[in-house]
Amino acid sequence: MSLPDPEKSQAAHSLRRAALCGLVASLALVSACTVRPLYSSAPLTVGSQVGAAAELASISIKPVGTRYGQQVRNNLIFAFGQGSGEPASPAYTLDLGVTELIESAAIVQVQTEEDEPTAGTVTLTANYVLRDTATGTVVAVGKRSIPSSFDRPRQEFAAYRAQIDAENRAARELADLLRLAIAQDLAKHGKKA
Repeated sequence: MSLPDPEKSQAAHSLRRAALCGLVASLALVSACTVRPLYSSAPLTVGSQVGAAAELASISIKPVGTRYGQQVRNNLIFAFGQGSGEPASPAYTLDLGVTELIESAAIVQVQTEEDEPTAGTVTLTANYVLRDTATGTVVAVGKRSIPSSFDRPRQEFAAYRAQIDAENRAARELADLLRLAIAQDLAKHGKKA
């Protein structure tokens, strides 16, 4: 048997101490996380007496001027109110601006001498401003966008219908994305108060 090497035991002791300090530091960082379920009944803002669903249901959305904008607005009203419609006395108002960009995604020659686009992409972009109804102060400002692809057949009506269906899909997905973003904005706003 040999005696323990003092240099190795000193290095092992230092390594254990560094690992323990690293563990304590990582536990401190993890404890600072504020992860909570999206569909919980806890309020989004500090001091609020209502849950997250009721707070989102208290948002009124101003009218928009386009068909695809109206699709986004309708889906948002349904998502915020969980099917109950717009609130009678809203706590927040949402200014919503929706723009559309239609692009040809692929150009393929289809048994003709001309190149015909055979696929397209509809991109809906929403800019929003959320305001407190009582004070008129801006709670949140944001921008989100969603692309949706579609096939362009040769028939004109079928191509138009495919584009409308892509707009509707993008509107549903954009409304879901906006709902999540606005819920996050309300939670951030509540922390500042």
